[in-house]
Amino acid sequence: MADTGQEPGHRGGFVRRIGLFQATAINMSQMCGIGPFVTIPLMVTVFGGPQAVIGFVAGALLALADGLVWAELGASLPGAGGSYVYLRQAFQYRTGKLMPFLFVWTAMLFIPLGMSTGIVGFVQYLGYLWPGMGQTAGDLVGVAVIAVILAALWRRVENIAKLTVVLWAVMIASVVLVILAAFTHFSPHRAFTYPAHAFEPATGHFWLGFAGGLTIGIYDYLGYNTAAYMGAEIKNPGRTMPRAIIYSILGIMAIYLLLQIGTLGVVDWPQMLDENSTAHSSVASAVLETAWGKGAARTVTVLILVTAVASVLTGLLGGSRVPYDAARDKVFFRSFGSLHPRHHFPVLGLASMGAITVVGFLIGRHTDLTTLIQLLTTVMVIVQALAQVAAVTVLRRRQPRLRRPYRMWLYPLPSLVALAGWLVIYGYADRNSPGHHPIEWSLAWVGAGCVAFVLWSAYERVWPFGPKEISEEYLTAPDPDAGPEPEEPDAGPEPDTGPGPVPGGDTDPAAPAPA
Repeated sequence: MADTGQEPGHRGGFVRRIGLFQATAINMSQMCGIGPFVTIPLMVTVFGGPQAVIGFVAGALLALADGLVWAELGASLPGAGGSYVYLRQAFQYRTGKLMPFLFVWTAMLFIPLGMSTGIVGFVQYLGYLWPGMGQTAGDLVGVAVIAVILAALWRRVENIAKLTVVLWAVMIASVVLVILAAFTHFSPHRAFTYPAHAFEPATGHFWLGFAGGLTIGIYDYLGYNTAAYMGAEIKNPGRTMPRAIIYSILGIMAIYLLLQIGTLGVVDWPQMLDENSTAHSSVASAVLETAWGKGAARTVTVLILVTAVASVLTGLLGGSRVPYDAARDKVFFRSFGSLHPRHHFPVLGLASMGAITVVGFLIGRHTDLTTLIQLLTTVMVIVQALAQVAAVTVLRRRQPRLRRPYRMWLYPLPSLVALAGWLVIYGYADRNSPGHHPIEWSLAWVGAGCVAFVLWSAYERVWPFGPKEISEEYLTAPDPDAGPEPEEPDAGPEPDTGPGPVPGGDTDPAAPAPA
């Protein structure tokens, strides 16, 4: 086999075995999961009516714009860890290893917190099948489900990839059944009758609701980047990565709009505001019960529970790869840089994120799901979302000869749209979560990360206590899209020797960068 595992992002035993269909299934399983089934009532609450569909549309546009950022970075830097690799390559010239260190520091928190919301939703829907389930029983069930997911991930990645396709099929089935049930009893009057003053952009109340809805919307779409965290295991990443990201966003966008509108056409939206109603805790079950009866509702609720498990499984699958590459580069605790001797997965990364998922689940069960979403989103925005938008431009200037199988369409417009969306989410976070101060908590966490970096860099004798270590290994790495027998790095002319990227770039995700 030509690929010996020595290229960047391919070290330590990762093998490129995940194709386009599996990568798209991994993304979509993580994106859909339990999210829309628990957030439709939350979206109605922040908007105050069925105009809540605006939140899902806005979330889709932000996901698509940010997805194009991920597509360019993932295609040109296909290494294990996703954002860690991108930030390391882009910001090493001025701040050494600070940005990748901070990313891993925050990702070890926000990724498992995101997964914990899926388990909270799982227990919420389980309550429809088990009405007498108490608080303690729900807590124990959630912890047990996390343990089962960790056991399922304790195996070779190609076996997990096959499992995710099966779980993806269950996810599609559950969503399609809810949509079909909704539209067999659909009332346009119920879905499209809006309260007075629903659309008044000149008021601060509208924008406060919009920002809250955008936060919930992008939370529902998060996961379009899951395959990017597994960049060292993706076959033909220059072609597969952009397609998997774009296809998954467009597919989930269509599903969410049908699901949201269909649900609003069956369930009266004021019922979703009542915390004691089935429409608030298990809105999809309420739709099925109204349309097809309790038997069908129970059956589809089981499928939704499987969907929730699929979402958490794929999220931990991708997220556990994040600290691996950082540890191999001595930017995180070195023990995170080892793989299982037989199954070749990062043991400590998976185990530690599983433990944090348990803690996050218990916090969410005893507080409030909306607040948990606000907290994990604000932590993610500072170091990952905003920095990654900047990384695309920084890398185009710093590494113009980097092989770019995909260039962002209409550059830099998608970057600017993503930047604006993330700033709206962050700027309104405190107002949408009064009394919980997500902005202050996110700044405190990043500040603690900066302190940890100073202590770590002093111990390791790296910048600012030692020389910067500039590594541009992707400029000379073998082309992972070249096939099973790529040319040697020194054979023939060096790739991408032409001028730097031009705005707009290629219009085909699979088109090669200009020579």
